[in-house]
Amino acid sequence: MFHQIIQRQKNNWLASNDCAIKEVVTYIKQKGELRTPQIEAIETYLFLKIKGENKPLWQLFTEGFFIENVELDKLHINQETRDFFSISKPAFALYCFASTKVNDKSNLPELEQLILDKKEQLDYIKIAKDIFYQVHYADYLLSLPMGAGKTFLMASFIYLDLYFASNEPTNKTFAHNFLVLIPSGLKSSIFPSLKTIENFDPSWVIPEPSATNLKRLLKFDILDEQKTGKKSNKARNPNAQKVNACLPNPFGQVFVVNAEKVILDSFKFNTQIELSLEDEEKDTANDLKKLFGQIPNLSILIDEVHHAQTDDIKLRQVVNYWQDKGNITTVLGFSGTPYLEKAEKISVGKGDIQFKFSQITNTVYFYPLIDAVKNFLKKPIVKIGNGLERLEIIKRGIEDFNTHFADKKYSNGAIPKLAIYCSSIEILEQEVYPFLMNELGLNGNEILRFHKGNKTYPQPIGSELEFRSLNQPNSNKKYILLVQVGKEGWDCPTLSAVILSQKGDSPQNMVLQTSCRCLRQVDKNQNETAIIWLNKDNADTLNKQLKQEQNTSIEELNNAKQNKAGDWVQRTSRMEILDLPKIDFYQMKVSYKSIDEEESENTAKKLLALKNNIDQLTVDAIITTTDIVNLDNGTTSFVSQTGNQFASYNQWLFDISKEGYGLISTDQLSNFDELLKPIFLKITYQNNGICCFNEQYISHLYTINSKIRLAFGIKRTLKTTTEEVPQQAELLIAHRLTAVENNANLRPNKELCVKVLELDKTGVSTALDEEEIKKAYEKKKSVLESNGMGGEVESYQTFKSQKEQPESIKAKNITYHYLPYNFGASGSSGLELAIFEEAIKLKEFKDRGLEIYYNGERGLTEFVIDCYAKNGNYWKNVGKYTTDFLIVKRNADKKINKILMVETKGTLYANDETFKKKRTYIENDFLQLNKNKFGYQRFDFIYLEDSADITANTVNLNNKITQFFSE
Repeated sequence: MFHQIIQRQKNNWLASNDCAIKEVVTYIKQKGELRTPQIEAIETYLFLKIKGENKPLWQLFTEGFFIENVELDKLHINQETRDFFSISKPAFALYCFASTKVNDKSNLPELEQLILDKKEQLDYIKIAKDIFYQVHYADYLLSLPMGAGKTFLMASFIYLDLYFASNEPTNKTFAHNFLVLIPSGLKSSIFPSLKTIENFDPSWVIPEPSATNLKRLLKFDILDEQKTGKKSNKARNPNAQKVNACLPNPFGQVFVVNAEKVILDSFKFNTQIELSLEDEEKDTANDLKKLFGQIPNLSILIDEVHHAQTDDIKLRQVVNYWQDKGNITTVLGFSGTPYLEKAEKISVGKGDIQFKFSQITNTVYFYPLIDAVKNFLKKPIVKIGNGLERLEIIKRGIEDFNTHFADKKYSNGAIPKLAIYCSSIEILEQEVYPFLMNELGLNGNEILRFHKGNKTYPQPIGSELEFRSLNQPNSNKKYILLVQVGKEGWDCPTLSAVILSQKGDSPQNMVLQTSCRCLRQVDKNQNETAIIWLNKDNADTLNKQLKQEQNTSIEELNNAKQNKAGDWVQRTSRMEILDLPKIDFYQMKVSYKSIDEEESENTAKKLLALKNNIDQLTVDAIITTTDIVNLDNGTTSFVSQTGNQFASYNQWLFDISKEGYGLISTDQLSNFDELLKPIFLKITYQNNGICCFNEQYISHLYTINSKIRLAFGIKRTLKTTTEEVPQQAELLIAHRLTAVENNANLRPNKELCVKVLELDKTGVSTALDEEEIKKAYEKKKSVLESNGMGGEVESYQTFKSQKEQPESIKAKNITYHYLPYNFGASGSSGLELAIFEEAIKLKEFKDRGLEIYYNGERGLTEFVIDCYAKNGNYWKNVGKYTTDFLIVKRNADKKINKILMVETKGTLYANDETFKKKRTYIENDFLQLNKNKFGYQRFDFIYLEDSADITANTVNLNNKITQFFSE
């Protein structure tokens, strides 16, 4: 519904000149690691983030953001309505949406007519807010089917936000920190898959060096401790400790949280809208909620968001609380099923009309299951045992599984698996398992029983570990018997078949998710299949859910044909052909050492200094007495002692320890009673025989407590030592070469790669034989003239160019240390490819006998430079640098003498602060270091940016070649 409009608007933006993410999208596509739905979801996300300015959907809606080129003059409405729409964008936007035709019918015909009849009586802003759940922040749902890669998509969003945020730290559109909420019922199956965020390669979505730097920044914590009872406090709450440890200004913090058990159950929900500030401070049950409210620029990612519907009101309360604190950037929901069990009704006007939405309305992206089956999931074969009993369906399903997968092994060495779901532990243990063992005679070592156990049948020993290891090549389990596990979130690609033999083997609302557990892709570009056996009840439920949630059917799934695998090009090393030696160079190696600059005995000195200077932390209390007619004049008196807050020395020590999250115990503090008690006496006074905190100090009490804790710390400094280390780097790590999908940015192209390899084998020269060409030209000219066709003779230069080898072939002995170079993977808007093609044509390049090698495909080269920046008196590592090209000059003995490093950058990446530091290091320290060591200018560096046209960049490159290789 809405997502279709958003996709059309997004595609128009991507095609426009003002699209700010073209280079990012091009980079991701050319990198080739993400699937189509993941890339499209990223495009949608960035469209709403950047073009939509991260606004709530209702606001974008009422501002006319989603109006699709509708001309008022051409609408079949009267002039009065046309005039009204011209001044009311919310009304016009809602009318356009309601009247949009779907299968020749309006989206919402009743609403369309109501707007025409009562246009001035409707509250369009309220209607829009009601449609989008009255949410006043960016709240988007992305729907991708199981196996499409939602976890990697989450990781992509995290890294993209961090990338843009690191470039624009004050821009509130992009998140600095992330909270991933998952349903408690899926904890055991989803937590392990979410850990893959840690292992995600950010260079799939952002270029190096930013990718590596951000990966190093990312901090990943799972909040799964169960010690968060209602009477807990921060000192004892390990989850709260983890959150507090990153405050006050974290960047790159990712928390994965069990939504119900850790968040919702530990939060105190009140009937009033919000606690008063004083009550909130005393409310220890909500410590974790309050701490999350202090994390700045927080994005919330809710996995399997449809599970949160039962707790939706509570979850909304919590998110709204954080938003009221001003720290929510975006809320993202992920689900394979964006359709609601019951359609939601929204009332318009004074209850005149209700209209229904069956899909979750904030769905901004939807990728259908049937498309995933056609493109990358296993193709399912669904079989229905109508009228067959449980054990007969299981028997036939196992026979079918063994027929299809008897001797199969996947590329990772793992064998296919069959999951048989059971409705209860008793049925599994008393019926199904004995049937497999006794009637079918299966090997017991190949059967895994996994359930959580009960009084009669405890959980099988070691079953959970076996279950977690099913996708490993050392797992010999084929037949997996399950009760109440593995229905959703179970990531086991080698699961190749599922049996639901009776109603109740899966909850009715999860038959679709359970059936499709076996569709995950194992090996790319293979026509993989999966088998699903169902009884009639489960088949009817599956068909109903497929129709309701995916607009497809079992028949369509069975008839789905997978799209043909992509056109791939194998890659080959030519290092031996070119006799390309290793690169000799020097690296700077920096060692770090922490040095204590003071003894622990200094704690006493610091506390004594605090005691002696405590009066500097007082706040003067002044009372002025005057009359109402002359406020400027009066009597002023100073108050030295005031306040009614009860004070206890032992409680004070406890508070100091608690505020430091127990890192300094009360026993440690008590060891310094002789210094701390005078401080306590200084900040308290006797009020009618009761010890109270003196309000002169009370506003600085936290500062005083903090200084006391700091007194227990030891000052340390970081010392660095440097050394100059000789290195040798191979320009190609040959075993890492893998096939690449054929694309227009391969050099040489697929056909010419074959030609180059043939010439390598034959040794035939690519140089022209001028005399032979002249003879051939004269012969052709003579024949044409003798036949009266002299006017069709082309010029000699044209004839010669036709005989010449393509530039890619002619350059084979001065480049291509592997075939082919993939300039489509670099994301530099074509600058790398353009520079490469211009370089090999330069006269200076050819005359000086230079060679050029592409070094920019990360992971294929050892020539990587460690970069540092001076920070005060020590060096700070700022990451690794891999130059795009090396232009080299050899000596007579074929050893490399000089190397020009060429860096090309798209404008989008040029202002990356980390890259700037690396460039500074290369241009200054690295070049000078190697000059000193080799005794001559062995390396030089040139930076080219696509803000200049290719002609200007080529001239700069030519000038640098002339200057450097002439020295």
